[in-house]
Amino acid sequence: MVEPNINLPERDADDSRHDPVLVEPVLAMLDPRGGQTCLDCTVGRGGHAVAISPKLVPDGRYIGLDVDPANVAFARQRLADAPIDVHLEHANFSIAGEVLASLNVSGVDLLLADLGFASNQMDDPSRGFSFQADGPLDMRLDPTLMTTAADLVNRLPEPDLADVIYRYGEERLSRRIARKIIERRKQSPIKQTGELAELVRRCYPRVPRSSSRSKGRGKRIDPATRTFMALRIAVNGELEALEGLLSAIPHLVSPGGVAAIISFHSLEDRLVKRAFLALQQSGRARRLTTKPIVADDAERHRNPRSRSAKLRAIRMVGHDKGNEKGETGG
Repeated sequence: MVEPNINLPERDADDSRHDPVLVEPVLAMLDPRGGQTCLDCTVGRGGHAVAISPKLVPDGRYIGLDVDPANVAFARQRLADAPIDVHLEHANFSIAGEVLASLNVSGVDLLLADLGFASNQMDDPSRGFSFQADGPLDMRLDPTLMTTAADLVNRLPEPDLADVIYRYGEERLSRRIARKIIERRKQSPIKQTGELAELVRRCYPRVPRSSSRSKGRGKRIDPATRTFMALRIAVNGELEALEGLLSAIPHLVSPGGVAAIISFHSLEDRLVKRAFLALQQSGRARRLTTKPIVADDAERHRNPRSRSAKLRAIRMVGHDKGNEKGETGG
């Protein structure tokens, strides 16, 4: 796939802001060994790859995919001196099977998908993922996609927009928010994250500062959070891609191989949980986790984005190259 021109950041520029989550549990579940092939469906900035690739020596192979070409370029530079064969490609994991076929790989020993996105994506106002700083309503993880969040906000009919916000954001005020968006866009298109966030906030009743939430129950999330999440998921087709990956796992992972997926919200985790259970019930796989593994207190303190991470893993049924592992509750 031809990659667009990108501005590559310095090789090790502030990598502390891009710590991969659940590294030790991932290593424990995958148990990478020499000569194995690992498919990293979301290589990002290479954090998990740096931890896994040395364990595939000798003769191992690391294949990484990502929808963000800038992160692929960053990871490619970061892994330039890896001790094994590394192939990184700008591609959605929904076409992982096609990528493996193009590389003459019939199946992998290990599969990892970290469904979160990197801090550099969230922190860049020009990407439009966050309302912490004003920026264009973009939200594309892959800048080559045609549809932006602004397109959805300004073009979708009111019922469809409400459905998107409710389905992907689980937002109880979705109809009210959609109605307000339609009213506003009749005056002029909604193009900025700040404008949309403020519009959504005004759909919520004001909460007094002295409310119980401010007295020890934790910080109240911004009312715009669910709407922004819904639009991001819709723009990038995230759940559809995940469903495609889950259905393809039996064809991607060789017998005895392990697949591990890290999710960050209930919609993702629900799909992974159900798919892994179905694979076990059909006799095609065995769950290595009956409950998701989550970050321990130390990691949650060190890396706040790990607080919502949930890791689930399965082993495909077949001859294992090493010791079998039992299920863990995490």
